[in-house]
Amino acid sequence: MKCRHCRSSITTSLLDLGSSPPSNSYLTAETLHRPELWFPLRVLVCEQCWLVQTEDFAEAEKLFDSEYAYFSGFSSTWLEHCERYVDDVIKRFELDENSLVAEVATNDGSLLRFVLDKGIPCIGIEPTESTAEAARQKGVPIIQEFFGVPLADELAKDGKAVDLVAANNVLAHVPDINDFVAAFPRILKPNGVATFEFPHLLRLIRETQFDTIYHEHFSYLSLTAVSKIFSANGLEIFDVEEIPTHGGSLRIFAQRSDSGRHVVSAQVAALAVREQNEGVAQPKYYSGFQSRAEAVKDEVLKFLLAAKAEGKTVCGYGAAAKGNTLLNYAGIKTDLVSFVVDRNPAKQGKFLPGSRIPIAGEERLRHERPDYVLLLPWNLKSELIEQLDYIREWNGKFVTAIPQLTVK
Repeated sequence: MKCRHCRSSITTSLLDLGSSPPSNSYLTAETLHRPELWFPLRVLVCEQCWLVQTEDFAEAEKLFDSEYAYFSGFSSTWLEHCERYVDDVIKRFELDENSLVAEVATNDGSLLRFVLDKGIPCIGIEPTESTAEAARQKGVPIIQEFFGVPLADELAKDGKAVDLVAANNVLAHVPDINDFVAAFPRILKPNGVATFEFPHLLRLIRETQFDTIYHEHFSYLSLTAVSKIFSANGLEIFDVEEIPTHGGSLRIFAQRSDSGRHVVSAQVAALAVREQNEGVAQPKYYSGFQSRAEAVKDEVLKFLLAAKAEGKTVCGYGAAAKGNTLLNYAGIKTDLVSFVVDRNPAKQGKFLPGSRIPIAGEERLRHERPDYVLLLPWNLKSELIEQLDYIREWNGKFVTAIPQLTVK
């Protein structure tokens, strides 16, 4: 395989999870009786640019189709994060009613609705029909296409160059990362700013967050790799922040390479040095991750099998993509986790891909009163424990598997 960025041949392996279906390809009562499409799920490391990436198998168009069911607005933690972000960038970059803001991968419009509330013009770019329609219902103008150089050139030509473009949790999702990144300097005004958020590779490695690996994530990103990709495609990073979302993420601030308006902060060099010291640019940094992931899998299976032997009942909470990675890697089915609860009506009544565990509304949790609730989106642990605190009424306990099994 050739690296998606630098085209070097790559063979170094980070992790092999066997095979699984796309993590957001939920099944209906009808499709439950049809064969599922499974792809190998293996992650490789480029020893030239240090981009960590999935092996080529799945196509983006098959992963982000009209039935795509991830809606970001169902998490109060995420909504609060979006509102803080909007407040911060408006103040920092002096945005007002004369500015134009864009968001790539708008999803259901959870972020841009706060931009609209401030009276600032905006456009959303979102290719999936289900989430694009949800954003339109919030009043967000949507361009329903995949973002890349052709679309950026078209927007700039039509007088829609932007002062700020946000790209939260999308850089990891693009197969052609060079075309995607190269589009940003083309859509930015000369002094415009682009921000990117993505889970930080250091946290993934350090905390064995292997369940964040799934087909929809083509890349697993460090500042080291992103700096090389941006530099090659006309962007300069001028600041970086570490933020808590998705188990530990980076927020990157970038400008056009020909801009120079923003002085590069000391934080950029400091984080680059820290990554080098931790070993991001050394092959040995990536060894041992496979065995650690296997240990997590074995521990959660051991717990579930013991619970079953004791006559205890277990349900899951959060029909999240990361949960599907864990369930399918461990081979967990309905005999160990009887159902999964999710607040998103678009998922309720469907079945998880691979494991085929049914997805229900919260009323089923209250009715069946399971002994254990396995929190699959562990990054929202605090929010979910507060939301579901009522399970204590029947002595229910919460379980998380990452970075190690906890029961409380």
